Amino acid sequence: MDRRQFLTISSLGFAGLMLPTYGRVIAAEALLSPLDVAMKKSLADTALQAATSAGASYCDARIGRYLRQFVITREDKVQNVVNTESTGIGIRVIADGAWGFAATNDLSTQSIANAAKQATAIAKANAKTQTAPVQLAKTAGVGEVAWKTPIVKNSMEVPIKDKVDLLLGVNADAIKAGADFVNSILFLVNEQKYFASTDGSYIDQDVHRIWAPMTITAIDKASGKFRTRDGLSAPMGMGFEYLDGSAAGKVVSPNGVVNYGKSYDMREDAIAAAKQAREKLKAPSVKPGKYDLVLDPSHTWLTIHESIGHPTELDRVLGYEANFAGTSFVSLDKVKDRFQYGSDQVTVFADKVQPGSLGAVGYDDEGVKTKRWDLIKDGKLVNLQGIRDQVHLLGEDASQGCCYADSWSSVQFQRMPNVSLAPGKAKLSPAQMIKDVENGIYIIGAGSFSIDQQRYNAQFGGQLFYEIKNGQVTHMIEDVAYQIRTPEFWNSCVGVCDESDYRMSGSFFDGKGQPSQSSAVSHGSSTARFNGVNVINTARNLG
Repeated sequence: MDRRQFLTISSLGFAGLMLPTYGRVIAAEALLSPLDVAMKKSLADTALQAATSAGASYCDARIGRYLRQFVITREDKVQNVVNTESTGIGIRVIADGAWGFAATNDLSTQSIANAAKQATAIAKANAKTQTAPVQLAKTAGVGEVAWKTPIVKNSMEVPIKDKVDLLLGVNADAIKAGADFVNSILFLVNEQKYFASTDGSYIDQDVHRIWAPMTITAIDKASGKFRTRDGLSAPMGMGFEYLDGSAAGKVVSPNGVVNYGKSYDMREDAIAAAKQAREKLKAPSVKPGKYDLVLDPSHTWLTIHESIGHPTELDRVLGYEANFAGTSFVSLDKVKDRFQYGSDQVTVFADKVQPGSLGAVGYDDEGVKTKRWDLIKDGKLVNLQGIRDQVHLLGEDASQGCCYADSWSSVQFQRMPNVSLAPGKAKLSPAQMIKDVENGIYIIGAGSFSIDQQRYNAQFGGQLFYEIKNGQVTHMIEDVAYQIRTPEFWNSCVGVCDESDYRMSGSFFDGKGQPSQSSAVSHGSSTARFNGVNVINTARNLG
């Protein structure tokens, strides 16, 4: 297999990972046709009535219409345009103190009633082996309400031709700027979700998300050596305004790299990526040792996700969940004792209402109104992430609103909300932060990582690395990865830039559970500094 074949298969594999499970293929025009709200309420009532008549003490029904569009390109070719739709209802009940769940894509009243009865029968069967009844935190019914992602331009309404023209223009600009290969993709999501429960809630939500990933490759023809740089876009809970320049939020780093907030210039980033991928070919390899790290938000989000987001999930702490990411070194005692998770510069909050974030919704998939709360306050662990049947274990009487299912056909369970590092309170820019760094590395963009099954020992790479000497960003370096022990790393944080530098990034594909589900989650921060971190060289050949 030659390099071109390898790159082609790799890029198609990335796209293929996103396509299979999103339902049936539809025409683009069908992306704009919502289900009638009155019809959804009637269908939900059918489920609630059938479940309670069968003996359920509680029931919730989620009617979902999940829409996806993928536009996938490679250099001057369109590789695929796919529109998918998946519609159905998931019904969850408590009967005899146990959970039961069933789902159907047949929205006839008889099929829905049968699914509700099946869920109730499953719950009664589960109750025979369950040692203690479900303790469901109370939540007040909210009646008939609606919530919508506050978008400016619905991505599904933008003509496919305009999207293709954008991506092919991006690719052409990257090639002109020195790239040898370029892949660019638009991934657009609209989740139309209707929730009803015997608590008295009827909640209609319209959720929009967007992502524009790309990978730029430059090759040294003489040696065959190649380097890549992925795009610096963040997946966002926004409409097409994220790409058309009508939203603000661009930040220029001290080394001149443009980083993006709530607006992304894909063509500008492609040109920069081509030049930087070519610069990587000549960049010297890092010398292993201890460095002070200055981490850009485009990088820090993944470190937050893996070393704070996952280990503060209550079900992992309790050992109820170990799929994909293991359990956690955190314990309930650590919350009670206010464990020193980080330095006094570290305040980390969970958030399901943050505008522009992937996780922003008005209500979670249990009908709980969403909110923001602290996980770590001034370095101290103060709380975890829980849902209605868990929070009593934290001594709380109300859910934090972070229950989620990735489809109508999946049962909802505890999922990570947006988890973010709060900006520093004192006015501080990245340039000011760098001024007193004598021997450091400035890292931009997320790369590969590995972490153990308790979220304690980890290693992180990145996209771009720059040497810092005596307060100055000098030149690009390569082959950088840093090693951490979670509490030691966060306790080494000596500064976080202020609110003006705050940006979000995140992932559409946070996996959890068995059978697995993926959720979309954002993590924000300002540029942050960590002193005395161990850096290794990842090059295969140091000669």
